[in-house]
Amino acid sequence: MKYSNLPAHATLAQLCLSASDKFKDGIAFSMITEGEINRQITYSQMGSLAKQVSSTLRNIGVKKGDRVLLLSDNCPEWPIAYFGISVAGAVSVPLLTGFSPEQVQHIIEHSGVRAICISRDMAQKLEGINLSHIPFIYLEDIKEDKTISKEITETQAPDDLATIIYTSGTQGNSKGVMLSSKNIISSSVSSLTYVQTTPKDRLLSVLPLAHSYECSLGFLASVLGGSNVTYLDKPPSPSVLLPALKLIRPTVMISVPLLIEKVYNNGIAPKLRKNPLYKFPLTRPLAVLVAGRKLIAALGGKIRFYGIGGAPLSPHVEKFLYNARFPYAMGYGLTEAAPLVAGMQKFRPSLKTGITTPDGVTMRIENDEIQVTGPNVMLGYYNDAERTAEVMTSDGWLRTGDIGQINKKGELHIKGRLKALILGPSGENIYPEEIENLLGSSQLVEESLVYSGKRGELIALVRLSEAAKAAAGILEHTSEAAKAAAGVIEHTLEDLRTWVNKKLAAFSRISKIEIMHEPFEKTPTMKIKRYLYV
Repeated sequence: MKYSNLPAHATLAQLCLSASDKFKDGIAFSMITEGEINRQITYSQMGSLAKQVSSTLRNIGVKKGDRVLLLSDNCPEWPIAYFGISVAGAVSVPLLTGFSPEQVQHIIEHSGVRAICISRDMAQKLEGINLSHIPFIYLEDIKEDKTISKEITETQAPDDLATIIYTSGTQGNSKGVMLSSKNIISSSVSSLTYVQTTPKDRLLSVLPLAHSYECSLGFLASVLGGSNVTYLDKPPSPSVLLPALKLIRPTVMISVPLLIEKVYNNGIAPKLRKNPLYKFPLTRPLAVLVAGRKLIAALGGKIRFYGIGGAPLSPHVEKFLYNARFPYAMGYGLTEAAPLVAGMQKFRPSLKTGITTPDGVTMRIENDEIQVTGPNVMLGYYNDAERTAEVMTSDGWLRTGDIGQINKKGELHIKGRLKALILGPSGENIYPEEIENLLGSSQLVEESLVYSGKRGELIALVRLSEAAKAAAGILEHTSEAAKAAAGVIEHTLEDLRTWVNKKLAAFSRISKIEIMHEPFEKTPTMKIKRYLYV
């Protein structure tokens, strides 16, 4: 591990303390509030404060192996608390802030939480739950206190349980994924195969830290390289994100596809199509390159690596990024693999090139399903032997639930989710994600979901883009305009259905398109929760 002073097999506590010693006065975490950078924490302070949190936990009775809930929006104190729990030898239970109070209560009871590290606004959200028997540590109170003993008395082994991550997946079954320090750190180190972080790098965090994607590949991989991560005090809407990008000028970012898709569809594509150079095949590549430079400028002008994962990227957006020579790379993973399974180098030789595993991780295809083994694979589901047995094969491989193919070069191509697979009238495999990608390439469609109707027909549930609504007059409020809009949309959607069906095999063709008027409910990585609609 050339990026830190870590031993070959390390714990999260060792990662924290070694990075604190190595990078000392470098800025580890900071926060943007009211358009300014503040609450900066150096690496040296990170180690000191983590030991302080550890001492506080021990003083309130937390012992090695006890579970400690961590609930807060992103802020510099979140990683401090995360490391502090590990230094205490305890097990962190980081929760997404979108969980309902009922879900939080269930998780507290299921995991046997003994203490809670929480921000005050989240504590207010949970006032209806009886938590009087559980001591709280407020993140806002984590400040340097030299009167607190910082002696380390409890330690974990690399294979010990370090964290339990409760998923909120597309199938609606929240499970407690048990990960060891070995699982998490091996995944974070693997990410350095695709981008090597250094003390010169600046990252802007736009995903929740409680999700394994941001935790392992955003936060921990940055600590391995001594980089600076900045958090936002508000959700990353355009009005918040664009000024932050100009202020931070990040060199590295990771996000889900939805973010870059919205930037392209709403900001880049409309202007690109109006560019005179884009209208002619000979000059179109130049127009695309210019648009790519504008995208980099919009992201602060210093981006050298933009990682995209958590869900499939629309093919038409990826084609633009590739042709624009934008420094992006796709990754694939799941919480049960801590989460990184495979990724790609930026500027691939071809759009058809697949993704490959880092050293130590191995994939295979069994009955079309992607299966994984390696040091990143989870310990199992907490207190759920039955579901653990369902996802682990008899020879110890993790069943991902994803369908894929591995070519002769060892490159993975992902087809979709096993549970989303639809069987055609004669047993043909229909991949709804492929149809949804086609629909998404239209300017009319914001997002879509394809499912099988009662008679086996394929139905596309489509949410129209703002451009489509405006063109049809849906944004008008008069009854006459509404009637006219309905006719325009009906005709336009039928044209869209005809266009899509021409590109599909006969058994994969859509029978009808229905409009979804409200946004789809999604997971934290912006995948539609299919079980709510199918």
